Amino acid sequence: MSPAPLIFDRKLIRARQRRAQRRHPATFLLDRVAEDFRDRIGAVLRHFDIAVDLGTPGDQVAEVLGDSGKAGRVIRARTPVPPLHGVMAVVADEEALPFRDGSLDLVVSALALHAVNDLPGTLLQIRRALKPDGLFLAALFGGDTLSELRQSFAAAESEMEGGVSPRVAPFPDLRDLGALLQRAGFALPVSDVERITVRYASVPALMEDLRAMGATNALIERRRVPLRRDTLLRMMEIYGRRFVDADGRLRATFEIVWLSGWAPHESQQKPLPPGSAKARLADALGVKEIPASERTGRGARSI
Repeated sequence: MSPAPLIFDRKLIRARQRRAQRRHPATFLLDRVAEDFRDRIGAVLRHFDIAVDLGTPGDQVAEVLGDSGKAGRVIRARTPVPPLHGVMAVVADEEALPFRDGSLDLVVSALALHAVNDLPGTLLQIRRALKPDGLFLAALFGGDTLSELRQSFAAAESEMEGGVSPRVAPFPDLRDLGALLQRAGFALPVSDVERITVRYASVPALMEDLRAMGATNALIERRRVPLRRDTLLRMMEIYGRRFVDADGRLRATFEIVWLSGWAPHESQQKPLPPGSAKARLADALGVKEIPASERTGRGARSI
């Protein structure tokens, strides 16, 4: 099997996250995800003895998990791992998990897995690390994230420089993520999406927030020369014309995709085999059933 293509400079991502943490990190998206996580894990009628927070670039999810009473032991796994009182830590890369098969009851992750190079491999490792009937729950950026910035950069570079370079990461699509859960062997896979629109006074304010998240361009194929001033100004002009509200503020979309799946277990619900239904759909709907032989040809025309 050929290795996964290298899309992200993982070392650069970690360096930028460390720099953001040392300054004044912008945590509003992670705070929002952590609150949503509180509701989602609260709806699960289970207690998890060993839970791992994988790669989350902050303390919010680990704190919510610890406060929820849903987990006996919470382990943070990421590189680097700043200390958090009362929570164990393991230095780990999301693409090379240090956990043995069938050792974990719960794996959660927030705003991290969209930036791994081998997402199918990472999901497979997570599923293998879970005990039977263990739960995986994650939130990551989806395909429409920063679509306004991506379109504005592409239009400006095409016009000013005669070509387009990768400026915004290619985030995974909702449908692809659901298929990846199944491919990794998760049972009862579920994926859903939430779109958050953040409004800014200017493009520089948006880009400052991205720096404060440690989320600026870390693509392997990024251009290594400084962005030309005339291209930047043209990008800001295009953004301000295409994505402005009536009050003059600019829109930026962040698409949050939620994934959940269970390690297979014999106690889980399974789809019924074909032909095993006990009731007819026509009875449930209160309509007359028309045999297929009578439907054939209705409304059809020969050509």
